[in-house]
Amino acid sequence: MNIHKVGAPIRFFLFFVSTVIWGGIWHTGFEVVSWILYLPAAFLLLAAITGICPGIIFAKMLFKGKPE
Repeated sequence: MNIHKVGAPIRFFLFFVSTVIWGGIWHTGFEVVSWILYLPAAFLLLAAITGICPGIIFAKMLFKGKPE
């Protein structure tokens, strides 16, 4: 399996979305928010830092290419 790294614009987008989610968690209160909200925030931040996005890898496996 090839690991497709995403480019800088997508990494920035992932970082921005993660920052908005973390800001919402902070604004609501860390002790009040459900634990499930931490999952997308953490995965998006990890994808932004490493450049490896599981969602894009899964989409590329699902939609291999255009038929000619």
